Amino acid sequence: MQSPAILSPDVQKLAAFTLAGSGGNPAGVVLLDHFPEDALMQGLAADIGFSETAFAKRNGHETDKPGWRVRYFAPQQEVPFCGHATIALGAALGARFGAGTYPLSLNDADITVEAAQGEDGAWGAALQSPETWSRPLPEELEAGLLQHFKLTPDDLHGDLPTRLAFAGAKHAVLPLARRETLAAMDYDYDATRALMLTHDVTTIDLVWPETSQRFHARNPFPVGGIYEDPATGAAAAAFAGMLRDIGWHGLSPEGSRIEIIQGEDMGHASRIEVDIPPEPGSSVRVSGATARL
Repeated sequence: MQSPAILSPDVQKLAAFTLAGSGGNPAGVVLLDHFPEDALMQGLAADIGFSETAFAKRNGHETDKPGWRVRYFAPQQEVPFCGHATIALGAALGARFGAGTYPLSLNDADITVEAAQGEDGAWGAALQSPETWSRPLPEELEAGLLQHFKLTPDDLHGDLPTRLAFAGAKHAVLPLARRETLAAMDYDYDATRALMLTHDVTTIDLVWPETSQRFHARNPFPVGGIYEDPATGAAAAAFAGMLRDIGWHGLSPEGSRIEIIQGEDMGHASRIEVDIPPEPGSSVRVSGATARL
């Protein structure tokens, strides 16, 4: 028997990280009085069919933390953190409760999302990510990804190393030397999914630097049941933390902003901005516009 909280769920559908009012990554947002069984949330996320749906409830008497408890479900599994669904959640909270900063308690971290309304009436949001870290990509994982994506070491970028990067979830980062290689992305879905599950990786982040502060990205997400994500805030946050870790020449010692364009090759161009403070490992600020679907 279904929980009363989800018999007629108020499912809001928003695109996050839109570019000039279009594109972006669709996300579901469900505001609840309490969480039903995991299987029900998983089933609803699968029915919605977006790469992630955020389920949020107000923190109650079981915790003294303010704000909202949030869980994220992809069509095939729960994920620890999702950037674009958090941006969508921020816009939904802003539209219902007003502009401001909302504390969010995730499975493994506490973050915030700030909602703001533009002059055109559309809502945007900015999240403070979990703390970040990065380290060299394990050799077995890198070799498997190169094989499954039909890449060679010559396809990789000379100045940007491959890395395992984290900002609430783990992402395997493959920087590419040429935009054409990014546009031609093709991979073995089942083999890549199995490899990612073995190494506990949430997405693969293929990136190409147009400039030192503007990047183009594609983000396969087979572990969530999605061939490719058009905008991935969690991967953007992890990548930004990685750039800080390696001392990327496009960053300033006082703090920097980068721009990531994603989804172009899918016909859903998206824009993600990330503000990167200088302190190693610290949270980064990921922001973007939204649109109702």
